Amino acid sequence: MPTALVTGPSSGIGMATALELGRRGYHVIAAGRSAARAEPVLTSIRAGGGSGEFVELDLASMSSVRAAAARVVETGPVVDVLVNNAGIGVNRRGLTEDGFEVHFGINHLGHFLLTRDLLPRFRPGSRIVTLASAVHFRADGIDFDRMRRPTRWVGLDEYAVSKLANVLFIRELARRHPDLRGYAVHPGLVRTRIIPAPIRLLSGTRMLTPEQGADTILFCATSPAVADESGHYYQIRTVTLPSVSGQDDRLAAELWERSEEWCS
Repeated sequence: MPTALVTGPSSGIGMATALELGRRGYHVIAAGRSAARAEPVLTSIRAGGGSGEFVELDLASMSSVRAAAARVVETGPVVDVLVNNAGIGVNRRGLTEDGFEVHFGINHLGHFLLTRDLLPRFRPGSRIVTLASAVHFRADGIDFDRMRRPTRWVGLDEYAVSKLANVLFIRELARRHPDLRGYAVHPGLVRTRIIPAPIRLLSGTRMLTPEQGADTILFCATSPAVADESGHYYQIRTVTLPSVSGQDDRLAAELWERSEEWCS
């Protein structure tokens, strides 16, 4: 039985992804902050004949990320699919437990550390799917000094930088680990709690359901059609060019090196 680890499995796109992977025969490791919130998802997977387990994970805490990865490495099976789904949107401010701007710390750095520490549990061909966003086009590079300062205003610019970091992370992952398969996915405008309530209200029926938003994630996680591809940015099951900054290999390498240093 293949194994998939999904972060943020308790609601929204993460829940839709976890449920569908369970239906497709994956053993699902639900990695999140609350066992109580993850349990209904795992119960549903088991009721359909699948299997799953919970791993406590708080992406705002490096010690929590290390502990979660260590548990999987020490006791878990080979990880065939890692879905870096969890994250925060705008209207969040401050710093993580380790002193990083919250969007960068949670959306990028926590998942970077989780992926890095899970390397011993991947096999050749294991897939890492990271939830990015078209909002990354708003970010013109990364001011690394800003990543150690609190969020400004509503956090839209910081959110955009974190999503650019997601794109660059997958790009550099493909270069450094050619035996793995990495995909950055823009799921579309999905009706989840990460979207501010006024935008959900104004967008009405134009927003996608979590199941629709999960479609390209599942495509990259499981489809034989992309088994030989890596490092790309996907939208609606299609490779799409990211922003100019998202194609900057020097920036991708610098982001990786700084992330390694910060996580060491």
